[in-house]
Amino acid sequence: MKLIGIEEHYLTADVRAAWAAASLAAIDPSVAIHSGEVERRLLDLADQRLTLMDETGLDVQVLSLTTPALHDLGPQGVDLARRANDAVAETCARHPDRFQALATLPVGSPDSAVLELERCVLQLGFQGTMLCGRIGDRNLDHPKFSPIFESAARLGVPILLHPRTPASAVRSAYYSGFTPEVDAAFAMYGLGWHYDAGIQFIRLVLAGIFDRLPGLQVILGHWGEVVLFYAERLAAMDRVSGLKHPIDSYLRRNLYVTASGMFSAEYLARALAIVGADRLLFSTDYPYQYRPGRDARRFLAECGLNDAGTAAFACGNWERLTQRVAL
Repeated sequence: MKLIGIEEHYLTADVRAAWAAASLAAIDPSVAIHSGEVERRLLDLADQRLTLMDETGLDVQVLSLTTPALHDLGPQGVDLARRANDAVAETCARHPDRFQALATLPVGSPDSAVLELERCVLQLGFQGTMLCGRIGDRNLDHPKFSPIFESAARLGVPILLHPRTPASAVRSAYYSGFTPEVDAAFAMYGLGWHYDAGIQFIRLVLAGIFDRLPGLQVILGHWGEVVLFYAERLAAMDRVSGLKHPIDSYLRRNLYVTASGMFSAEYLARALAIVGADRLLFSTDYPYQYRPGRDARRFLAECGLNDAGTAAFACGNWERLTQRVAL
């Protein structure tokens, strides 16, 4: 059974240098964790990546530029995005059976982002794009970024909403008071990343973007970035939201959920109950969640889904979601 990981990350030396030149570590502490073995694996788009894919049992990686991507780099992101996308396109061309890609966009320049998304999908054959939350002090539902979502809907490609570190004021209010190391971990992979990504999705719902673009499909990692576990409480906002449909309907019609290497049968069961078997996607969150021992295949074998559900989770749902791109 083919196994496709749809949230698998990379980094380029150009982007890494741009982060350093812009002193982004002072804005987003996640920049600092891209070092050592993690950085080496992110930068590698060849032999070692393929070796570790084989070891864990993953047939295909869908490549996306890691957080914080180009969200804080301003106009220079236009050229950086094009170079990153061209590099990944070359990788996909060398190994067409092993790699696919999500477009990197210069989100701070929405008109340029739309052009780059169109180029990546229509010319390079990419499967969609990934966004990493806020751009400066603006959330993704700000009208400035509407053209990006409109373009994705028009092209029929999904948007993966990836976590990023909460804003400095939020970190200070909620994720501080311990050691610097604990503060950073708490604000990132401990909890802050996941609340931030889930909130971005709910803001899109409440802003009515799925009423305006009913075909738009969004992916949340880490089994729904907390959102699915509070679906009942979110539904209580139906009486004040003014939306065309109940909030839980957007979870079933506009949201896909992926594992991000959190190989938990219990979390899978919760996601299955909320969004349904046809909206579950597999991913390992490489290289952050990579573990030896054929981990991806082991979870697939033990996930508890029936044969049809397992096949859909492994590859079928992703192939159906992105089939328009291949036409």
